Amino acid sequence: MKIFKFGGASVKDAESVKNVSMVLQSQGFAKCLLVISAMGKTTNELEKVVELYFKKDNYQTEIEKIKRKHIEIADGLFPENHAVFAEINVFFDDIDSFLRRNKSPNYSFVYDQVVSCGEMISTKILSEYLNEIQFTNQWLDARDYIKTDNSYREGTVDWAKTEEFISTLNTEICYVTQGFIGSDDNNFTVTLGREGSDYSAAIFAYCLNAEAMTIWKDVPGVMTGDPRKFSDVSLLSNISYEEAIELAYYGASVIHPKTLQPLQQKAIPFYVKSFVDPTKEGTKVGASDKNQHEESYILKENQVLLKISTRDFSFIAEDHMSLIFGYLSKYKIKVSLMQNSAISLALCLEDKFDQVDELNDELQKIFKTKAVKNVSLFTVRNAKMDHIDKFYQEKNVLLEQISKNTVQMVTQ
Repeated sequence: MKIFKFGGASVKDAESVKNVSMVLQSQGFAKCLLVISAMGKTTNELEKVVELYFKKDNYQTEIEKIKRKHIEIADGLFPENHAVFAEINVFFDDIDSFLRRNKSPNYSFVYDQVVSCGEMISTKILSEYLNEIQFTNQWLDARDYIKTDNSYREGTVDWAKTEEFISTLNTEICYVTQGFIGSDDNNFTVTLGREGSDYSAAIFAYCLNAEAMTIWKDVPGVMTGDPRKFSDVSLLSNISYEEAIELAYYGASVIHPKTLQPLQQKAIPFYVKSFVDPTKEGTKVGASDKNQHEESYILKENQVLLKISTRDFSFIAEDHMSLIFGYLSKYKIKVSLMQNSAISLALCLEDKFDQVDELNDELQKIFKTKAVKNVSLFTVRNAKMDHIDKFYQEKNVLLEQISKNTVQMVTQ
């Protein structure tokens, strides 16, 4: 079975949905499972709904706006009286109904119940359209198959249960399902982290022992740098799982960091290809004697540099480190770069949930701290050390780290 994942840009309007069918035609639509993201910027728009709800502001107008967009997309795909229009209305009525009934003050819980609707609606539209043009498929609710704990907005997958449920699927037919979502033991929706649709595809690929997994994007494949941020970048046509994991960890946005390990476990080939030109080779990630180790550039923006030192003459010892990392875990803040000396610890942090101020307040009860916001982490993989000086030009470097073939610097 093949797994195909299509992101929001590939289903952003009626023409894009039609293009998905053209991609499937070029690849052969048989024995495949499609994992689909929310349409265009729907996730951002639903995040705004949650924000307005907690501010006790008029979120209903925003819901209506998002609904109209989806009706417009459906208008370009279906005849006037098609059943899909009623389905779209039901999904948006459910969002409004949930928010009217909700008593939970837990932002992350409410976020997951509301924002996940983007994927439910996009997959219903795509599944119905494909059936309409004779690409026969079955729509699946991913929450019935991907089971997680109740860590809302960053669910941890229960692999044993998930594998048990997914293995019941018929691998001789085609399915359309959602990325980004699963459910906990109480069947409440749990999202897998922002941009988690790639990870969903990898979960299905692993549990179905897929022949291959392909992510369809608006770029030719994995490049040596984001062409919007760097000049003279080129396509990496073959890279190893290890290299792809490193690139994703350092912040290469084309691959979700959690995606690769399930695929590597079962040596499932992973492709990144362009939905604009599906005939192009793209990037293959896997074991190969053609794997490249090209100099690659990654810029991770909106980071926070936090410098921590003790208030007395003691060193930053193991018990201090344990305490600090306990707080990082509590506030769901990820470390992008760490550098420690006897008397201080510098951390470059990714604060996805805007909790770094709370972390800093907590740490200041024990340590001296200094936080610098809106910094960037610039990473060069497979760096050619003979021209390392060029990386420092016109940069205010606050922290740097150099290993055998990787240069990293926090800049402002």
